[in-house]
Amino acid sequence: MIRLRPGPPATVADLHRAQQLAGLLRGELERVRAAAVAWRNGLGGLLVALVGFSLIRGRTDVGTLAPHWGALVGVLLLAALTAGVAGALALLRAAHGRLVVTPVAALPPAPLGDHLEAMAAVRSLRIGVWLVLLCIALLVAAVGVTWYAPARPAPPAAVSSADVQAGTP
Repeated sequence: MIRLRPGPPATVADLHRAQQLAGLLRGELERVRAAAVAWRNGLGGLLVALVGFSLIRGRTDVGTLAPHWGALVGVLLLAALTAGVAGALALLRAAHGRLVVTPVAALPPAPLGDHLEAMAAVRSLRIGVWLVLLCIALLVAAVGVTWYAPARPAPPAAVSSADVQAGTP
């Protein structure tokens, strides 16, 4: 049979540590949300700068690229769009919470619920940052392909019968 007995009384250091942990837990969710908003704004500005830069230079018509290079640019842009949208949604989730209503009966106690939400927000923030960085890499790759891919070969010149009769090839 197991007997449970009270442990030693808490020391002053134990009480100070418990107060510190409670204070950290109280402000944890707000700190994570503030960090998520800052990351969202910073990465959004970086994306705007990159898109602005990509519009300054590069071919304006992927139809001038060699065969299959235009399709590669399209795939890269589609992948960048997908990663960017998913990253933006993850950053919004981190900054503002989930888009669901939790029934009152399912709500955990306040410190635990805030801590769980803070952990979920950090997870969404990390995912969002990586997806936005992936979006940027894919956009850079797409712009690089439009800059450096070979051009479509010019069609061979057609020779008309009038040119042949005149003696010019």
